[in-house]
Amino acid sequence: MERPDLLIAQIMNIGDYNDVCRMIDIVGNERLLHVLQHAEVGQFDPPSWSYWHYRLTDIKLGEVPPMPVRKFHD
Repeated sequence: MERPDLLIAQIMNIGDYNDVCRMIDIVGNERLLHVLQHAEVGQFDPPSWSYWHYRLTDIKLGEVPPMPVRKFHD
């Protein structure tokens, strides 16, 4: 598999409860946090983005960082 973090992000975004539980058992919370912190544009929808920040970090309510945005270069 060439891009395991892409698969992990997809499961974090659209996986069901059982998918997520299995993934956590396999890769652990540290890997999930790494994937979240290095997410690419479009990998997470807003509800998943918020959920995982609250689940994996110690941020306060309302302090979810902005989602990744596409950057255009000249």
